[in-house]
Amino acid sequence: MNKKSPARLASTIRVHLRTHGSAEHAAGVQWFFKEEVLSHGWYTDDLRRYARDLHKTLARDTPYLLDVAESLFDSRVLEEKILAVVLAQRSLTQFGVAEFDRFERWLDRVESWADNDALAMYLLGPLLLANPGRVRRITTWAKSRNRWRRRAAAVALIHGVRKGLFETEASAVTDQLLKDRDDMVQKGLGWLLREWCKYQPATAVPVVLRIRPDAPRLVLRTACETLPPAQRKRILAL
Repeated sequence: MNKKSPARLASTIRVHLRTHGSAEHAAGVQWFFKEEVLSHGWYTDDLRRYARDLHKTLARDTPYLLDVAESLFDSRVLEEKILAVVLAQRSLTQFGVAEFDRFERWLDRVESWADNDALAMYLLGPLLLANPGRVRRITTWAKSRNRWRRRAAAVALIHGVRKGLFETEASAVTDQLLKDRDDMVQKGLGWLLREWCKYQPATAVPVVLRIRPDAPRLVLRTACETLPPAQRKRILAL
């Protein structure tokens, strides 16, 4: 029997997601977002189990799997986009330059902080660790007019700073995003600084202290959440 085209298989998957979702949960999902988000009403664990089962049937043909995932990520529906990321994540060790470039292009199709962060944390961030030379691209995202590229510039560095890597780039991205007025970008930057402070305080805390006079309070509050009370007080002092 002929294999379905990636677009046709993606359509079949969409029908499954729509049919087996929860309308009640879908209505509740909107509470977490400022922008309108379309949802089939799937819980995360159920969606991951479905991704695991799908991956078993697609894993032998990585290009085909990626084409199916890309067709799903083109959707505006949250679960379809997240499923695309989780499907690809399960084949992460097979990816290289071409796949990183492909996932970078997905940033222009992001609809919300949820699919942005899934893409940055589960695909782009780990691929930066696999080939640290790619990190030079990050500072160009921070200059983008696209809010999600700017947020991804911070979020994609989290895996690296936890391991003591990309500190120069993290400092540069911090400076680039410091005066960004978009709260989605500010939250992404705060998250990066929080993780950096948590895992590498010796290098992160001086950066937070340096930016303190100019940083939005949202960024500072998030950045110092895991620090000892005395350090938090010093950072947040007016």
